[in-house]
Amino acid sequence: MDNLLLNVEDLKTHFFLDDGVVPAVDGVSFHLRKGETLAVVGESGSGKSITSLSIMRLVPAPPGRIVGGRITFAGEDLLAKSEKEMRDVRGNRISMIFQEPMTSLNPVYRVGDQIAESLVLHKRMKKKEALEQAVEMLRLTGIPSPEKRVRDFPHQMSGGMRQRVMIAMALCCQPELLIADEPTTALDVTIQAQILELMQELQRQMNTSIILITHDLAVVAEVADRAVVMYCGKVVEEAPVAELFENPLHPYTRGLLNSIPRLDENVDRLFMIDGVVPNMLRLPPGCAFAPRCPEAREHCRETAPRLTRVAPGRLVSCLLVEGGAA
Repeated sequence: MDNLLLNVEDLKTHFFLDDGVVPAVDGVSFHLRKGETLAVVGESGSGKSITSLSIMRLVPAPPGRIVGGRITFAGEDLLAKSEKEMRDVRGNRISMIFQEPMTSLNPVYRVGDQIAESLVLHKRMKKKEALEQAVEMLRLTGIPSPEKRVRDFPHQMSGGMRQRVMIAMALCCQPELLIADEPTTALDVTIQAQILELMQELQRQMNTSIILITHDLAVVAEVADRAVVMYCGKVVEEAPVAELFENPLHPYTRGLLNSIPRLDENVDRLFMIDGVVPNMLRLPPGCAFAPRCPEAREHCRETAPRLTRVAPGRLVSCLLVEGGAA
């Protein structure tokens, strides 16, 4: 694959707790091409954010540790790099927009200084030049009066503006890969649409690849090229977005799609998937989704499925799908 940028193979990230070992990421594999947007979707606790932190080598240790797999970025093995080498990658070649900008931005530093810090560190700019570039990045992200706003502290900005600052900070070094972890959480729908449009426009300008982590399938339909659906630390389905929406193969994916309210239907009660994500310390035997699956059979509760290619570009981990059985 000539334009391959990122390849994650059989990634395993475990958390070693007093009560046992939590396989937060358990054998995850996917790839990302240059200029592509890949959505990673699933409920809270499915392993989406830990997967992204594993790529960045930011898993909190202890108790977390990457115990297996391979992460290849632009032909380089990220897991083989030293911490010093990873500091040269983070914020420079790979950047991340964290979930909550108010807690991700340092409250005691002006936003301009926080943007300029990456430019001074990675691009070896002088402080004055870096601040001028910070103003340009704020202007590029649509913040009004950037010359004034560059001197603001995070608490002086709205949630949407803080998220734009996070995007400016993440893109100031023109990274090859941007990881966006729930970038529109807690924003109203109008600001959410603006942020997504901004990310798409900046992606077109810089040819940046994006991994979008979200539980919102409406966002996936709007911006992503392909989607990976995760459940209990594993990939249960992967497909181009159009095919995923038109013909979801895994019962969990169908449940997520059915939970989206439709404007052309009158309903008394919104659909929800029965039950909750199981305790990762005590996962059920067989398929982890079987206790919640309305289609589960006896063998689903006994035999664990494996991720199998069932069509070009389509993978699924389900014993009920023809060609997807273990």
